[in-house]
Formats: sequence, structure tokens, C-alpha cells
Amino acid sequence: MSTKSIHFPILTLTEKSSALTADVNKNAVFTAPGLDKKVGHSIADALQARLQGLNELQLILKHAHWNVVGPNFIAVHEMLDSQVDEVRDFVDEIAERIATLGVAPNGLSGNLVANRQTPEYPLGRASAQDHLRIIDQFYSHNIESHRVVLAHYGEFDPISEDLLVAQTRALEKLQWFLRAHLDKGDGNI
Repeated sequence: MSTKSIHFPILTLTEKSSALTADVNKNAVFTAPGLDKKVGHSIADALQARLQGLNELQLILKHAHWNVVGPNFIAVHEMLDSQVDEVRDFVDEIAERIATLGVAPNGLSGNLVANRQTPEYPLGRASAQDHLRIIDQFYSHNIESHRVVLAHYGEFDPISEDLLVAQTRALEKLQWFLRAHLDKGDGNI
């Protein structure tokens, strides 16, 4: 019995990049019913920026989860892991809304790096308090950025508005959990 080998063509780096770019940037000729295509695609572009920010946030949270140490290790380690899961769900919701609006969501690593919104996370192995102080700033960035998109596009698309309002509410709650660890008992962090 003879066996056949299957040949997989090897693409050069340039070929790989152009093949991915062509597929990722292809938008549909439609948007959600009741929206003008141009408006729908514009909203999707704004949501793509939020997809970017949330992808960054969930990666930062997971990194901190792996690298937190100190007396509050287990509490913070477990809290961050559940926050990663919740933010990942937000990423999926945003990506699905972008697709519904007729635009291809882009969550590829190259896009994530090329369109980075935040500075490199500065900590590796560090205390829970140090990680939480930095993560607090990344939460603030994402909450403020959600609010900007809401302010500009909320009136045009109540569905996207509802999604962002719910996520903003949840992000604020996650930040509150984090800030409770930073509060010195006098309301200051």
C-alpha cells in the first residue's frame, strides 16, 4: 500500500502578510438593518478601536495574574483570572457587533501591535499592590474610551449603545473590585 503525501505550499512572509490583509480588510456591502451603510461601518470602525483596547486589557490582566506575588497573592490572582474571563467575553461581544455591522473585526496579533493604544505594561514579577495600581490606569483608559464612543455614536445605534453601556457598567465594577484592594480605608487609593 502506498501513501500519498500532501504538499502544503510555503508562503513567504510577504505573501502571508498580503493574504491576511486582503481577507481581514474586506467589508460587507451591508450593515445592520435600519442603519445607513456608511454610518454602520463608521460605528464598526469605532468599535474596532474598543476591540483593540479590550484585547490589550485582557492580555494585561492575564500577564498580571501570572506575575502577582506577595501577601495578597491568592486573592488578587483569583480576582484577576475571573476579570480576564469577563473582559474576553466583552471582546467577543464587540467583535460580533462589528461583524453584524458589516465590517470584519480584526483581532490579529499584528494589528494589535500596530494599533496599540496603551504603553507596554511595565511590570513582570511584582507585588499585588504594584500590579493593581498600574491595572487601575488601564481600566480608566478603557472606561473613558468606551464613553467617548458612546458620546459620538450612541444616538445613531441604540444596539451598540446598549452593548457599550453594559460593558462600561461592568468595567467600572471590575475596577471597583480592584480599587477596593488599593483603598487604605479612607477612600484614597
